[in-house]
Amino acid sequence: MTESAHDAASVYPRPQLQRADWTSLDGAWRFRFDDACEFTHPRQVPDWPLRITVPFPVESQASGIGDRGFHKACWYQREFDADARGGRILLHFGAVDYRAKVWVNGVHVVTHEGGHTPFHADITDALIDDGPQVVSVLVEDDPHDLTKPRGKQDWQLEPHSIWYPRTTGIWQTVWMERVERTYVQKIRWTPHVEGFAITLESRIVGDLEDSLAVEVEVSHLGRLLAQDRYRVIDGEVDRRIILSDPGIDDYRNELLWSPERPQLLDARIRLLRDGEVIDEFTSYTALRSISVLRDRVMLNGRPYMLKMVLDQGYWPDTLLAAPDDEALRRDVELAKAMGFNGVRKHQKIECPRYLYWADRLGLLVWEEMPSAYRFTRTAIKRLVKEWSEVIERDYSHPCVIMWVPFNESWGVPELTNVGAQQHAVAALYHLTKTLDNSRPVIGNDGWESSATDVIGIHDYDPNTEHLRQRYGPEVSPQQLFDRRRPGGRVLTLDGYPHRGQPIVLTEFGGIAFDKKPQEGVSEIWGYSTASVEEEFATQFHALIETVTHTALFAGYCYTQFADTFQEANGLLTADREPKIPLERIAAAVKLSRTYIPGAA
Repeated sequence: MTESAHDAASVYPRPQLQRADWTSLDGAWRFRFDDACEFTHPRQVPDWPLRITVPFPVESQASGIGDRGFHKACWYQREFDADARGGRILLHFGAVDYRAKVWVNGVHVVTHEGGHTPFHADITDALIDDGPQVVSVLVEDDPHDLTKPRGKQDWQLEPHSIWYPRTTGIWQTVWMERVERTYVQKIRWTPHVEGFAITLESRIVGDLEDSLAVEVEVSHLGRLLAQDRYRVIDGEVDRRIILSDPGIDDYRNELLWSPERPQLLDARIRLLRDGEVIDEFTSYTALRSISVLRDRVMLNGRPYMLKMVLDQGYWPDTLLAAPDDEALRRDVELAKAMGFNGVRKHQKIECPRYLYWADRLGLLVWEEMPSAYRFTRTAIKRLVKEWSEVIERDYSHPCVIMWVPFNESWGVPELTNVGAQQHAVAALYHLTKTLDNSRPVIGNDGWESSATDVIGIHDYDPNTEHLRQRYGPEVSPQQLFDRRRPGGRVLTLDGYPHRGQPIVLTEFGGIAFDKKPQEGVSEIWGYSTASVEEEFATQFHALIETVTHTALFAGYCYTQFADTFQEANGLLTADREPKIPLERIAAAVKLSRTYIPGAA
């Protein structure tokens, strides 16, 4: 990107569709709890006794509330200025947990269910001519409901085991933008490395006249690669942009995206009516392919060793919400500084700004759906709806290389003997492949695999000799799946034998070392413990070395990136201070070879 484009992206909430005319509504809002669920319309709310700082959740200290009790409902309200000037005003919410109902000037504009995905409303017709506009939001979030996808949010009053404080209400940015009456509502990029091409899909809404066209410019470091114009038909443009294939590997590889060379392609898109620009925005994409071939994960057509770290995306004072954009960037930089080439975002759908920095700086991301903890028809319908929205939101990010709808059989606890639960995992796997056939999918990570492209294994045995015996060179995959069952679970379900897919150790380690106790946390734990820095470093290095030299694995994911409340098994403290020097961590991680495109 050009420097000016980078400056805009540093604050813009939606990185891959950036318009100039937008306004943040983050900051101070009026607030009140509604534990008895008394009110159904903002006009019924008698008073606003509290103030909250959006977008930080109610339970966080940064919100100004810091109340971690049980609350079923709460209200938000603030004033704002808006002038459509003949166009349209769109109001956006990054994420609201769990069910949100929104009014503007007392007019209902949108209802959305799902705590991790964005939604918006065209509020033009609700605006008034004189005086400030007023937006009101009712949030319903039953803290005891285990049928909604909730990830690591605890249903008990105090965090216990591996569950953490709840997130209630608005926890990602609120913003609005002005568009013309006819505009591009969404775009989607699909790279085709084998054909040196990129598919652009766009949807246009408004007055769909025959004279509409979409113009696309794609460039790399200021060099124009393509400039095309396509006619809009039935409100859509779906075209493959063919780039000039340089043929020679050295130059061809300069355009391929990888963690080692995160080459982004800039895009400028204009919507034209009779040749006149009526909508314009910037975007970006990348040439990157991800697939599996026999027992290896393939990046850009070459075997690639995954060296990842599990990242839960919590901060002490802001919980699931990032403190600011710089904190998201810093997390990407720290993962790379520790030598990892990817993160497994665990039980969280991370803010798009994190994915932007992972795209720009070069870090692979596995996306995992936050789990529900009961198996009911309601839970599955909620999961299907929200997971579909997750895939739609993040499809175009080159950093995203794997989808994971289930983890450790959470929400489907009887997979070995309940057919309906087995069908649920298979259905989500096939739904994911239907919505995005360009990426691998793990149906259920950790154990009890069925429909899957990669088999993930979770094994927290701290004894490196046990790990060598279980996964060493003398052990064949057949032996592993037939006789050896880490964690006391079967690794594959009946009818789903290992078919040669890549095997990844997707959770291991978890060494607890409480270098800097977190305020308010009385007891800490991990899967093993270390009492001093050198002991921690020695154990970590031994685990990484053991796993690295196990040819059985196509990659690994170490637990975990940073301490998370009582779970003090991070490589960093909760406030991102390294427990041992970053150089020592990186030295261990870099023992394994990683394919670098273009390298000998």
